[in-house]
Amino acid sequence: MPPISDSRKRILVTGGAGFLGSHLIDRLLEQGHEVICVDNLFSSTKRNIDHLHSNPRFEFMRHDVCFPLYVEVDEIYNLACPASPIHYQHDPIQTLKTSVHGAINMLGLAKRLKCKILQASTSEVYGDPSVHPQTEEYWGNVNPIGPRSCYDEGKRAAETLFFDYHRQHDLPIKVARIFNTYGPRMHRQDGRVVSNFIVQALLNQPITIYGDGTQSRSFCYVDDLVEGFIRLMATDASVVGPINIGNTREFTILELANMVIEITRSRSELVWMPLPGDDPRQRQPDVSKAREILHWEPTVAAHDGLARTVGYFREMLAGEIRAL
Repeated sequence: MPPISDSRKRILVTGGAGFLGSHLIDRLLEQGHEVICVDNLFSSTKRNIDHLHSNPRFEFMRHDVCFPLYVEVDEIYNLACPASPIHYQHDPIQTLKTSVHGAINMLGLAKRLKCKILQASTSEVYGDPSVHPQTEEYWGNVNPIGPRSCYDEGKRAAETLFFDYHRQHDLPIKVARIFNTYGPRMHRQDGRVVSNFIVQALLNQPITIYGDGTQSRSFCYVDDLVEGFIRLMATDASVVGPINIGNTREFTILELANMVIEITRSRSELVWMPLPGDDPRQRQPDVSKAREILHWEPTVAAHDGLARTVGYFREMLAGEIRAL
């Protein structure tokens, strides 16, 4: 195979048909790269990548990362894993396998190719944090046997594997810890608070708030998240992470519900449900490292990002909205 020039790389994105992966692939293709999208479509959909099939630099491969993969690439973004509680709790053993076996297989591929590999980790490695905001040095407060443990501990184990491959094999790794991210192409039934609230509001259904609504989150728009990924991958070998990628603006779940009602002009009422087990009370990143090392910080305001996301769901639900 002829070598690929510095200006054009062949890049593998696992989980590429998912919400985050498909946006990342859009950006990589816009930059002129060739992209291999690998996904088993367990929690993702081909709809997210339908617009890419006519692009000669895009290739889709249906594959489960729990099994070895043999391709020739210059960089790997490992995003493969169901990320919403509804999806990852549906088959918790498979979720853990995807994080651990998937990491082993992708790290093995990167070791053979001697290429950079980025792990899409998560703020869930911090669990229900006793430190606020969360810095990368915080080791977390995670329940190892709870209903969310398949995801939380799977991602923690994947980080361990990445750093052991780095120390033992001098592999050029990058680890990004993603905080709550939202935007177009979210699954309408993924159980996440932003998509739940928007779908319920557009259909004038009761908006479900778990707990008392005072638990807080910070939400990062997907374009900002993708920019952070690309900047982290572009750093030299001395930068490995982990690096928090997220928005520092924190607001309560009740404030989010009211913002969605305002943007959608919904007639929905609020209803209250018990808080799920192990649901963290607070989640906000310290992004000092991202600012200092990547010269990155979020630029999309919450109201603007939510308005774009509402527009996506309004188009998706057009038939149901007209029937109201």
